[in-house]
Amino acid sequence: MSGPTSGDSNSRSPLPSHVGRRITPSSISNAEENEVNDFEYFGLRPRGQPNLEAFLEIWSVDVHPNPDDINRRQHHTALYDCSNLIVRRGQPFQVTITVNRAIDLEKDRLWIEFLIGRYPDRTKGTYIPILIKEQLEKGQWGAKVVSIWNNALTLSVMSSPQCIVGRFRMYVAVMTPYGIRRTVRDKDTDIYILFNPWCEEDAVYLDNDAEKEEYVLNDIGCIYYGKFTEVVSRTWFFDQFERKILDTCIYILDRAQMPLQTRGCPVKISRVVSAMINSKDDGGVLVGCWDGEYTNGISPTAWNSSREILQQYAETGLPVCYGQCWVFAAVLNTVLRCLGIPGRVITNFSSAHDNDANLTTDIILDENGKKDTNLTKDSIWNYHCWNECWMARIDLPPEYSGWQVIDATPQETSEGMFRCGPASVNAIKHGQVYLPYDVPFIYAEVNSDIVYWTKQKDGSLIKGDVKTDEIGKLVLTKEIGSDSRKDITNQYKYEEGSPEERMALNTAIQYGLKKEQAVTEVTMDVSLNMHVPENVLLGTNFFVGIELQNNSNEKRSTTVFLSGTVVFYTGVPKIEFMRETIKVTVEPHQVHQAQVKIKSKDYVDHLVEQSILHFFISGRVNETGQTLAVQKTVTLQIPKLNMRVEGPVMLGHEVTLVIEFTNPLRKPLEHLILRIDGLDTQKAKLKMFSILQDNATLTTKEVFVPKKRGQRKVIASLDSGVLKQVIGELELNVT
Repeated sequence: MSGPTSGDSNSRSPLPSHVGRRITPSSISNAEENEVNDFEYFGLRPRGQPNLEAFLEIWSVDVHPNPDDINRRQHHTALYDCSNLIVRRGQPFQVTITVNRAIDLEKDRLWIEFLIGRYPDRTKGTYIPILIKEQLEKGQWGAKVVSIWNNALTLSVMSSPQCIVGRFRMYVAVMTPYGIRRTVRDKDTDIYILFNPWCEEDAVYLDNDAEKEEYVLNDIGCIYYGKFTEVVSRTWFFDQFERKILDTCIYILDRAQMPLQTRGCPVKISRVVSAMINSKDDGGVLVGCWDGEYTNGISPTAWNSSREILQQYAETGLPVCYGQCWVFAAVLNTVLRCLGIPGRVITNFSSAHDNDANLTTDIILDENGKKDTNLTKDSIWNYHCWNECWMARIDLPPEYSGWQVIDATPQETSEGMFRCGPASVNAIKHGQVYLPYDVPFIYAEVNSDIVYWTKQKDGSLIKGDVKTDEIGKLVLTKEIGSDSRKDITNQYKYEEGSPEERMALNTAIQYGLKKEQAVTEVTMDVSLNMHVPENVLLGTNFFVGIELQNNSNEKRSTTVFLSGTVVFYTGVPKIEFMRETIKVTVEPHQVHQAQVKIKSKDYVDHLVEQSILHFFISGRVNETGQTLAVQKTVTLQIPKLNMRVEGPVMLGHEVTLVIEFTNPLRKPLEHLILRIDGLDTQKAKLKMFSILQDNATLTTKEVFVPKKRGQRKVIASLDSGVLKQVIGELELNVT
């Protein structure tokens, strides 16, 4: 060790962080490996080379890695584009060992060794010696003879259903009187071991074949967005079987410095990847951006697949720009399915973001009934996407196993990091908010109350109206085996006002996380409603209807404020484009109706992606002090890309794809980027156009050669500075 440097009597050479605590450092990288000697001597090494002619010499090891070989067919891994063998844990696979002479298992002692990481340790499951036995034992590592033919020995090798998931190095070892003789390092015999939903002893076991086909093997899915009354679907390529994606998933765990010995637990892995898909505090995969400025990156609405994102991250080691909730969820779904954990993308419409963890969405109004944007910290997302993954919760009672929520979108920290889950869906539904992980936050997303507060001049708050049924309006995922949508709202909560819902609410209150209850401190005899049209085409005018109903026996007067705001899909305002003040007097038991015209010229220049307008009406009844408030959104309809092919679609023959789009705006679109996925290329095809005049039609053609038979999809997105979320898809049958 070198001495202290000049001027610093306390300095010393740095020591490895494990020194003084343990003999070897923690093994946190699947990529790193130790050097294994091809001959390990017993005791002192003798002079000269020992005579090993009488003992077995391993000529070759064949792990049968090809997609059409028995191993990958039986392990449902034939779709992975990888030259190495990929198997699922807890299920036997075959290895053939060829030696220099006939094998006599009575005299010849040989075994297989699996190693992972730089510091293999038998006690941590990172070094596994596998002895040849007469029979395989369920749930245990082992090997048995399948056949001996001349100099070839075929073994059936069984892995543990709890073993580490990752890339293992394999050696064949032979016992001699002088020491242990091993095969040399051969990357061709490296074996990937994944989670196994087909194995009953695995924590991710699914007993339904159709669900395994959908949630593990399907590499294409649907993502839902819009609002609950106008749901829009877009196709996404998860691409979990594409080249290098599996290596990238393992690289993500390495970047997280996840200890190898914990990588057999789906609870821990899902929690780690929910943190690593966003880059907020750990250099993860995607940079989140919600401000509409996507300089030096790609707009979140332009992505159509996970492959390009994950490959770019692996190649550069840098977070990819940019993502929003559906991109985070789609990429996380790819990682789950690639590693063998059943996963699906979920969309919650009218999703609350409970900023202060009180399980209510609090809207603050001033004394006149106008919304105080500085004090209102909670928000309501038009929709929010997260993931569910299927697993047994060995850390919880059995009833909390099954679907678990994990969320990679960086909203709030969990134990100091931007991650969320796994949270049992069953726990969320029953108000078991004390269970790990992050159940209270997700409970609020689907089941919180909207509470309107009026701020007084002295700063105090008086509670007004409470809306109990406006959050979590609809929870969707893709249906099994089709592109239809599946309503799973009842898996997250009981019907509002039902005895079961009250019981779940009381459970949440019991554990100190209380939903606010309605308070009737003032007379609530005037109701306010707002009517907004459905299916409004972007760039058109429309009307917002206001309805005030006086249910009392006396006249009621109020001043109503209507504001229109361009918002991001997260509910965060970009700009207020209109404001109206209406003074209304309503006679007893009468209804007053009014309409306000919304002009396209007022909003169209301020739109952000997904083109959402938010309308908020509020006021105060002069005679009673009652606060009135109602809010609704209008999701403007964006025209889709028109896609078709010319002529027949045949394997190995050129196909001409035609894409058309008409500009719906009364202004030119500039700097357009067309992105096409599904053309059997490693990366998306990009085409750029400088300008598209108002009401003009863009027509472009792309020639490609299909390389796979059967049903397939081509997806395209068109992105410009003004207009985003322009998508289209085409289903082809390649003959």
